[in-house]
Amino acid sequence: MVTSVTSVKRHLAALGSCARCPRMQRPVVVGRPNVSQVLLVGQAPGDKEPKLGRPFAWTAGKTLFKWFAEVPGWTEDEVRDHIYFAAVCRCFPGKRAEGGDRVPSPEEISNCSDWLEREFALLRPSLVLPVGKLAISQFLGERPLVETIGQSFRLDYRGHQADCIPLPHPSGASPWHRMEPGRTLLRRALKLAAAHPAMKKSVPFS
Repeated sequence: MVTSVTSVKRHLAALGSCARCPRMQRPVVVGRPNVSQVLLVGQAPGDKEPKLGRPFAWTAGKTLFKWFAEVPGWTEDEVRDHIYFAAVCRCFPGKRAEGGDRVPSPEEISNCSDWLEREFALLRPSLVLPVGKLAISQFLGERPLVETIGQSFRLDYRGHQADCIPLPHPSGASPWHRMEPGRTLLRRALKLAAAHPAMKKSVPFS
């Protein structure tokens, strides 16, 4: 059975009303309700995303969409229309007392993983793009980026099979993707993703 845009909208409406984690700062941040076989999984929204109402809306997003502008040559709108945006956690975790964003707790990650599992069941993605170490670890465990970026892995996530092509986090605080070997491995990963059949099979929302 083919999933409809209406079903995705219904899922996002339910997700948007989630209030399981009292330390998380709402609103829930969700992407566009497209039906895509490509699932991009970020870490968690920053403080700007809830105000702007979309994932990857600030500095890291500019870098991410620049990557996709180079390979496969898509604009930001095309990326948002063709790829379903998910995340390890969908609410802003808040700031740490010593500065920087708070890392979500294991309980918060577990709470939000139920929504991710529903998205796997709903969309049945054949390609997963985890972005950053926290997202990558949910699918492949803890592993060095140099042994992970630029490769494709076969994934079994709670009974769902998919290819997994990890990407580094596009944060300006991390120089990894701007220096070697990260720069070369990132480009290799983007080329692998662009060549995947799933990248051509999404249904933009209307």
